[in-house]
Amino acid sequence: MKTVLKLIPVLAILFFTACSKSSYTNNPGIPDHLHNRPVGTSAGDLLSSSKYTSLKIEVQYMSGYQPDAAALAHLQETLAGLLNKPSGITVITKEIPAASNPALSVNDIYTIEKSNRTAFTNGNELAVYCLYTNGNSTDANVLGVAYKNTSFALFGKKIQDNSGSIGQASRTKLVATVAEHELGHLLGLVDLGSPMQTAHRDAAHGSHCSNTGCLMHYAAETSDILGFLITGNIPSFDADCRADLRANGGQ
Repeated sequence: MKTVLKLIPVLAILFFTACSKSSYTNNPGIPDHLHNRPVGTSAGDLLSSSKYTSLKIEVQYMSGYQPDAAALAHLQETLAGLLNKPSGITVITKEIPAASNPALSVNDIYTIEKSNRTAFTNGNELAVYCLYTNGNSTDANVLGVAYKNTSFALFGKKIQDNSGSIGQASRTKLVATVAEHELGHLLGLVDLGSPMQTAHRDAAHGSHCSNTGCLMHYAAETSDILGFLITGNIPSFDADCRADLRANGGQ
């Protein structure tokens, strides 16, 4: 789920399928497999209310990189219009220590999550984890990555270096775009767990939408989106992506 997207998504899925015995430091006895599966495998659970009636999103940010509050509110509002969660969707935030490595791989992010995550799926509530880092990705163009069935990360330094100043994209628009794009992958888009109702997968860029105006176009998680967001609005899921979500239990 990045621009070098042709290879990265496959590698990430293979890696996390193999790591079935990993554990979380703060896991209160919840089975690890609930949060240690390939991206998209929890799409139906996220979208429908048949098993989980509420969703909690835990956003952990590194010191000095608190994510934009308006972007998180936009994320919550967007999900409320897509998911069937009658008991509600909540977003909680927590500061964690900064990473010393200026460039983080998926392995690095996963290690940080295992040591810090506190929100886990339990009872009727499903939990998603978001890490907002103080560093960049090992791929210089990448702004975010979805790497497990309930986990994604935003590369805070790349985002903050390229938003919020004169001549740059709005910080709110950039954070919301990247976060909502990565959550789209957790929701199974495109063809990662929410089957396509109409063919719209961009084979050249992995699990992304062929519509350049859709939130799930590959550019939305890379530096390619920066110029568009200077004057454009936060992209939305197009009709094809929304049809996939509805068919898998969403609104």
